Amino acid sequence: MSGLYIVGTPIGNLGDITYRALETFRAADIIAAEDTRHTLQLLTHFGIKKPLVSCRAQNEKEAAERIVKLLAEGKNVAFASDAGTPGISDPGAVLADTVRNAGYAVIPIPGVSALTALTSVAGEGGKTLIFEGFLPQKPGKRKSRVKELLETGYAFVLYESPFRIVKLLTDIADIEYERRVVVGRELTKLHEEIIGGTAAQVRDEFGLRSKIQGEFAVFVAGVKKAQFCKGDFDSRREADEDDH
Repeated sequence: MSGLYIVGTPIGNLGDITYRALETFRAADIIAAEDTRHTLQLLTHFGIKKPLVSCRAQNEKEAAERIVKLLAEGKNVAFASDAGTPGISDPGAVLADTVRNAGYAVIPIPGVSALTALTSVAGEGGKTLIFEGFLPQKPGKRKSRVKELLETGYAFVLYESPFRIVKLLTDIADIEYERRVVVGRELTKLHEEIIGGTAAQVRDEFGLRSKIQGEFAVFVAGVKKAQFCKGDFDSRREADEDDH
């Protein structure tokens, strides 16, 4: 029976692709992609040629229905978002739900996620972790949601753009300046940077920079580990030359 394979792909370093992901792409009859141009580059890098169909946030419902028809024809379809694991602040949830409700198998092919990558090095041992992803862009709504998340007392992870990272850190520091945060910039990429400290300290670190680039993930510790210790880390590394 045909099925839909939800495939995790690298968030930067192409060396993070899994053997199973490559096997899945090679075996699929059709590959659905959030951005066909982006996925074509990934497939070309690994010497894979397959028909591509678009399935992005703006057309996900309609694309899902077309994919169900392909499955009905006996085709196996693999889906990849631009980077990371589909459905984690990326398209994929509507597609998976539609396909499953149509009676077809939806098979996960696990891969990289900025959420798990940052959490793995954050040093927070709590059992509860909230994944919020991107916050509202409007300042009032953003700060209100930050306050709600901080008040839960649980650790949480946010995604943010380089244009609003200082504003986000300022919002956190304005409410709880001593709450511990760990910021990951350009995770797994050439200029990966991981900086930890209190919200105020990390806000000041980025606030002094004349130019901020890259994609950000922000881990905010739960209240039990809110105090920043002197032993916290400031890690910058150059990745292997074969990152891309």
